[in-house]
Amino acid sequence: MITGARDVGVSPSIVGSFPRKEAALVEYFMDECMERLIDIIESRNDLKNLIPSERVAKLVRIRLEMQTPYISKWPQALSIQAQPLNVPTSFKQRAMLVDEIWHAVGDDANEIDWYVKRTVLGGIYSTTELYMLTDSSPDFRDTWAFLDARTKDAFDLKKTAQEAQRLAEAVGAGMGGSVQGFMKRVFTG
Repeated sequence: MITGARDVGVSPSIVGSFPRKEAALVEYFMDECMERLIDIIESRNDLKNLIPSERVAKLVRIRLEMQTPYISKWPQALSIQAQPLNVPTSFKQRAMLVDEIWHAVGDDANEIDWYVKRTVLGGIYSTTELYMLTDSSPDFRDTWAFLDARTKDAFDLKKTAQEAQRLAEAVGAGMGGSVQGFMKRVFTG
């Protein structure tokens, strides 16, 4: 912060006027990235042509790419966000991020599904962010492969859950008919 103040021609003593110094800087960066992501979502028509899983992965990647210039310092930013005083704001910013991504995908989830989707996407974002910190591949190629695989896993899981629900409903309907038939035979026979 002191270097930044000097770079813009301001006295380094200004840093003392920020009570939460580093936390305020990280929060400002996160808010700026959110605004940039919203601008990208609103201006890029190519995103609308992607299927939902690809759109989610692309938006997470776009957001994480905003951190690449600061990747060597990002572990410190995460550490600052994890401090007890900063956790509420950090959670709020992450929640707003995943909510914005789901809205960009056209999410129309019901009550419980809404929470599940946001929790899963928060997990994908956070694990990809952590993976990125140790990725030494060119242009974070391994990170983006990790992100694509996690997103595919999440959407495959959703499909599997939907298929299981349909199967349970079909079995339940079949069992209901069998039980009714059995009961009818018992009480009429």
